Amino acid sequence: MIDFKELISKKISEVVKLDWKEIKQNIEIPPNTNMGDYAFPCFNLAKVLRKSPQAIAQQIKENIQLDENIKKIDVVGGYLNFYLNTSILAKEVLKAISTEGENYGSSNSGNGKTILVEYSSPNIAKPFHIGHLRTTIIGASLYKIYKFLGYNTVGINHLGDYGTQFGKLIEGYKLWATEYNIDENPIEELMKIYIRINELCKTDEKVLEACRQNFKLLEEDDEYCVELWKKFREVSLKEFNRIYDLLGVKFDSIKGEASYSNSWGEVVEILDKAGVLKESEGAKIVDLEEQGKGICMITKSNGSTIYATRDLAAVRYRAKTYNFDKCLYVVAYEQALHFKQVFEVSKYLDIPEKCKNGLEHVQYGMVRLSSGKMSTREGNVIKVEDLLNEAISRVLEIINSKEPNMKNKEEEAKKIGIGAVIFNNLSTTIIKDQIFDWTQVLNFNGETGPYIQYIYVRIKSVLEKAGYFPKYEEIDVSNLMDKESLIIINKLYQFKEILEQVTMKNEPSILARYLIDLSQSYSNFYNENKIIDTDKSIQNSRVYLSYCVGNVLKTGANLLGIDMPNRM
Repeated sequence: MIDFKELISKKISEVVKLDWKEIKQNIEIPPNTNMGDYAFPCFNLAKVLRKSPQAIAQQIKENIQLDENIKKIDVVGGYLNFYLNTSILAKEVLKAISTEGENYGSSNSGNGKTILVEYSSPNIAKPFHIGHLRTTIIGASLYKIYKFLGYNTVGINHLGDYGTQFGKLIEGYKLWATEYNIDENPIEELMKIYIRINELCKTDEKVLEACRQNFKLLEEDDEYCVELWKKFREVSLKEFNRIYDLLGVKFDSIKGEASYSNSWGEVVEILDKAGVLKESEGAKIVDLEEQGKGICMITKSNGSTIYATRDLAAVRYRAKTYNFDKCLYVVAYEQALHFKQVFEVSKYLDIPEKCKNGLEHVQYGMVRLSSGKMSTREGNVIKVEDLLNEAISRVLEIINSKEPNMKNKEEEAKKIGIGAVIFNNLSTTIIKDQIFDWTQVLNFNGETGPYIQYIYVRIKSVLEKAGYFPKYEEIDVSNLMDKESLIIINKLYQFKEILEQVTMKNEPSILARYLIDLSQSYSNFYNENKIIDTDKSIQNSRVYLSYCVGNVLKTGANLLGIDMPNRM
């Protein structure tokens, strides 16, 4: 398919004698199609060429070599507005979708590059609550999109299975195990123990010290502590996997912090040899004050490790195992300082430079209850499984009231309910905090996941009503030169670029917003055009365009983690 941006960039480059790749980065899509298909702002060239932006735009227009792909060029202020040959554009898009099908929008831009995406990463022995949902959904969508663009992508679930919290849980288990039915409802009961031991630690320093010692014993492979830890981990993974199955989320690697226990000592030794490790009140630290990143503790005064130590060991393992180009950490912005410290200290590790430079924290906003921040210690959390089941239940209720005889209604309700939850998490910029609200999360009207699914189902209905599927060779694109059709064709052409924007910014909401826009554009097209027409040529063209929209909606939704229903 013709890369019109590249074509325009090279034509501008021939006139101004600048690198076309830099020019391409500045080409924009106007907010209104009346302003052209592409716009090039000349303001950045003013200093280089020592002319006003409007004079530069006029000079380029007068000297540029047009061809059949570009219909006309306008100068508006300091902008060059390019209008494409819509017939060629339509042919390019429809032919590409005909050839590539569900792979339309994919590319080989990531060939030869390895991207690691760390996401979900819940703590074992604790409920999988809505705070974990965002990292899981964001990370899973980024994983799929990078993979779709040709990257060697590795999804990592870095379980929180180590730390003082397990010393606390072990102590609580020692004290009160007989009071709780661990085998019947393990996560719920372990959470009750965890809340109770936390309360006791607030008032009894001896108990808190015993918890710290339990963790020290765990690090030293104490048989009793290790057996308990294994039990906690096993029951937790069973619950997590049930939720991952509901969401359709998978990982290539599930390794907890404990997996790196054999290499913590090596990290400490490397930092010591590098001359950056210092002692402070018995603890070992790296001083990052000069870089404005505070003090990074490596080991506590009793020799125990902390998150930073374990993350550094994981960085080293991943660099040596995967030799990655990028390692993305999909973690809430609350951990920003932690990752700044870990990335800074990683510069002293014995790993390739590209790995050191490829560490990236993908920050997202917190999920809060209307009553304030969630806390497992306080016991005020909303479990993901409850949320998903509630979403499915509400959809099933609607189906039973409107179409009780629908085939496979339980399966369709699952797709719609879970789709609503996923889209709600991805439809806004991920850095924004979210106040959890049942009504908002399960809203099926307006700019939502179910709206995209509804448009897809409507398209399926159109294709079924037509009773046949035309071949690309049978399409006369002159039937698609109306405003509504051209808006759709332009949006379909932009799909690959939208996906590339997602990976440039690690922002899935760009794709979510695009799918809403495409759905609304199709709705306008559907309302303004008679698709099943007495003129077979017109019908062929409109049915085929409908298929193209459905194809991209399904692909895009799947990349977000949303399955499309067959009926709604």
